[in-house]
Amino acid sequence: MTSQSGNNEPKPGFLPIETNWFDRLFISIVIWVALSLFWMRFIEPIGLSVWFAAAISAVLGAYIVWKG
Repeated sequence: MTSQSGNNEPKPGFLPIETNWFDRLFISIVIWVALSLFWMRFIEPIGLSVWFAAAISAVLGAYIVWKG
């Protein structure tokens, strides 16, 4: 008996490459590091804490892993 759930089929996402969950996690971590460095160089001297960048990266990373 075979299952018709389709779990093995790749789900199309918004990323222009075929990825699995680990690839999307890696992309999210790279974006987190890049955003944190950008934030510390340009935004933090203005007065906003780097924790805002961490929160933005967490939300963006969760979206990329889930929908990417």
